[in-house]
Amino acid sequence: QVQLIESGGGLVQAGGSLRLSCVLSGFTLNSYSMGWFRQALGKEREFVAIISTIGRRYRESVKGRFTISRDNAKNTVHLQMTNLKPEDTAVYYCGANRDSRYTSVYERDYVYWGQGTRVTVSS
Repeated sequence: QVQLIESGGGLVQAGGSLRLSCVLSGFTLNSYSMGWFRQALGKEREFVAIISTIGRRYRESVKGRFTISRDNAKNTVHLQMTNLKPEDTAVYYCGANRDSRYTSVYERDYVYWGQGTRVTVSS
């Protein structure tokens, strides 16, 4: 059974940091590219950061503040978020894309999703 379980969300003040984790089960991380997406209240889901076997891609607004990484041995993907801003408030989801080399920013390319973890940044 395929599962993606996110954790690490919470309430933080602007300028603070959080580290999100996505633990995978039922498939092997090194065969997939992984993405973090987020959805704010009343808005569409948007990509935040993608990691493939050959590269990374970040949303412009998070460059220099967020870092995506993967630990294949632990089947886990992380999103380190620093200098958080109120506009980062959203539910964050991790997704898995069967094309391990492609850093797609499109939801439609991701076949598995977690349930989401909420991040709230207060001003």
